[in-house]
Amino acid sequence: MTIVASVRQQWLANPRRDLLAGTVVALALIPEAIAFSIIAGVDPAVGLYASFVIAVTIAFVGGRPAMISAATGAMALLMVGLVRDHGLEYLFAASLLTGVFQILIGLMKLGRYIRFVSRSVMTGFVNALAILIFLAQMPELIGADWQTFALVGAALAIIYGLPRITRAVPSPLVAIVAVSAFVILTGLDVRTVGDMGQMPSALPMFHIPNVPLTWETLTIIGPVAATLAFVGLLESLLTANLLDDITDTPSDKDRETRGQGMANIASSLFGGMAGCAMIGQSIINVTSGARGRLSTLWAGLFLLFLILVLQDWVAQIPMAALVAVMIMVSIGAFDWGSVLKLRSTPFQSSVVMIATTATVVVTHDLSKGVVLGVILSAVFFMRKVGNTVRVEEIETSQEGVLRYRVTGNLFFASADVFAAAFEHHGRPTRVEIDMTDAHLWDLTGVAAVDKVVFRYRRQGAQVDLIGMNEAGRTLIDKLGRHDKSHLPVGAAH
Repeated sequence: MTIVASVRQQWLANPRRDLLAGTVVALALIPEAIAFSIIAGVDPAVGLYASFVIAVTIAFVGGRPAMISAATGAMALLMVGLVRDHGLEYLFAASLLTGVFQILIGLMKLGRYIRFVSRSVMTGFVNALAILIFLAQMPELIGADWQTFALVGAALAIIYGLPRITRAVPSPLVAIVAVSAFVILTGLDVRTVGDMGQMPSALPMFHIPNVPLTWETLTIIGPVAATLAFVGLLESLLTANLLDDITDTPSDKDRETRGQGMANIASSLFGGMAGCAMIGQSIINVTSGARGRLSTLWAGLFLLFLILVLQDWVAQIPMAALVAVMIMVSIGAFDWGSVLKLRSTPFQSSVVMIATTATVVVTHDLSKGVVLGVILSAVFFMRKVGNTVRVEEIETSQEGVLRYRVTGNLFFASADVFAAAFEHHGRPTRVEIDMTDAHLWDLTGVAAVDKVVFRYRRQGAQVDLIGMNEAGRTLIDKLGRHDKSHLPVGAAH
């Protein structure tokens, strides 16, 4: 595909759908950005500016078309202490350093390793976020009057009913417009976007963080920036994986990693805080038909237009309409099949999925849940692979000769199984160990081979390792002790 064709595919494949989807996303971004600003303890303008700058920047430099990045709750929670103890300028500085860290990670091409996150962890991550998105709507519903519930119900009816009639316009957009028009025309007294906080009235201005360039400043913002960089990339890359599956299209994880860094640097220089991909808004975008970068760009631009030009109208949008949209997102994002198929799913996979979901929901910390899930996946994998190593004794008519055939992977998880499988009784004169169908992976595996060889040698037997592949032979040559003629027989201890 030529460069021109690639650009056309990513930007102009279906501009109508991209623009309509981006419009829905922009409307949904406003209350979220304001809410996340409040969580972080900053003015609503900080979250709104961040959402505009990050969305526009990532549209050009990101690696996943149609993914929405902006100010997020996961990042805002990590900023509370820094803002409280050191002020807004340190937040801008930390956001800038977050971007630098992410660019460095992207240049080292570490983003591609997100593929090692198992499907069970991915499912747990998505289910947890779906639950958190739903729970985040509860403050708008608990204690609300019947009119609010009626409006939410009407909006949901439009969202799920309109696609049965036509898909020409995204049903969430129709729901927001219809419910807003009804509230404005009837003068219904319900909670609106304007009740969330005051929106800015001027364009974001270029601003270099006003902090002293000292080692002390670095020690203050460094740990926060490193945590923000990790959590932001984790959420962004997992969201990119999810959209890859939904749209059946690939994404460039290393480019996305660098792009997130550039977007956060730009945000910090225009009065915004660090952000990352938003799973809820990204799902709204793709389910509304968006597939190109134009949707992300338009979401950012239209967001700015809404808060600067149409803020009086936007302020009258009832929160009930936006709550309905987010409920739709949570219902659509949750993998119901993962619950219905728990009995038929392998036990280890179910444990990983449930542990990831529960940890994220309880701690409200995406990184804790995903890290726990990855660790559990690794432990289960190592146990399974560790049990695959087999040592089989081959019958031989030769007196005093023992022959063994080893198959499977020999590494730290299977080393004990390997060593215990050999029969060390008797007085063989010669032992042959055929490693043709085995693979040696690490130092612990080499140590296990040494252990077996030295035991037989102490009994006076000649030990021959045969069939070792090139990678295994290289490890033995570098790390093995039994093949070093200057070492005494007992040197294994």
